[in-house]
Amino acid sequence: MNPRTITDTLVAAAEGLVEAIEGLVDAAIDRVLLTGERVTSAAEGQRLLAGETETEALADNIQRVVVLAVPVLRVVAHGARFTRVPWVMVASTTISMGIAVRTGIRELQVLAALVAYRLETASGTPPDPMLVKRIAIEIYLDPKHAPVVGDAELRLVRLARKWILSGAFGRNTSKQATKALAAAEKLDAHAILASRAVL
Repeated sequence: MNPRTITDTLVAAAEGLVEAIEGLVDAAIDRVLLTGERVTSAAEGQRLLAGETETEALADNIQRVVVLAVPVLRVVAHGARFTRVPWVMVASTTISMGIAVRTGIRELQVLAALVAYRLETASGTPPDPMLVKRIAIEIYLDPKHAPVVGDAELRLVRLARKWILSGAFGRNTSKQATKALAAAEKLDAHAILASRAVL
């Protein structure tokens, strides 16, 4: 496979993967908002993540992400001059990818539930679903910095990269999830809502 073919194949596969992740994120966070599931503190969020992961309702969305993620890894591996990707590695990657995506989306759900609580407490009204998604993703990916809440596109490509690498290399995301929950607990919801009112 020549470099141009590899690039074209990777771009097509990546676009499908990002769309699948967008669908998964929408379904996961919309479920949090519609069911009224809220997390009132970082400690409560950590307890929820330490318990059983409840993602059965998102099984189809998760499966779609995994199915699309594995070909991306195979194309990257081929482009990196691995002459052959053993099927046993593909099977192993599929399993670890499934675990990474299930874990990641649950972390994002719990984080979104805390973000929604902070916004509701500040405004006294149900939060804007898109604002909850934007803040949750921003904090999940970069808990050290204040979330960017403008009208830029959601950072779905970076989210996809995070979950793919976690699945491929068995990276544990629990420490970063803990940091994200701590950041969400300190979220200046009043300032964010005020800035949105000005826009």
